[in-house]
Amino acid sequence: MAKLTAKEIIDSLKEMNLLELKEVVDMMKEEFGVDPSAVAVAAAPAAAAANDEPSTVTVVLAEVGANKIAVIKLIQGITGLGLKDAKDVADNLGTIKENVAKEDADKMKADFEAAGAKVSFK
Repeated sequence: MAKLTAKEIIDSLKEMNLLELKEVVDMMKEEFGVDPSAVAVAAAPAAAAANDEPSTVTVVLAEVGANKIAVIKLIQGITGLGLKDAKDVADNLGTIKENVAKEDADKMKADFEAAGAKVSFK
């Protein structure tokens, strides 16, 4: 008997009606001693918990700190803004960057904290 690939198995399951699928689940319970529906139910909350945290955030300057020049330089490097525009962001505690991956935002936060500033995520 030829070994079926996972894709072939899934394709064959797609062609089955609900009663046939229930038979397959029952046979899996008997053969392997595992309830596949319990695994699916247990995996759902874990997947939902992973999606609670947004994948992208907006990085907003909350506090400039004592080293304003270093903060302005960081803003310029991240955004590509000119000196005047970067200074305006620092003066007004504005948005630094939108739709930033959470990992990149954490790195930005560490850079700003090293310069004495504080940022927040929205």
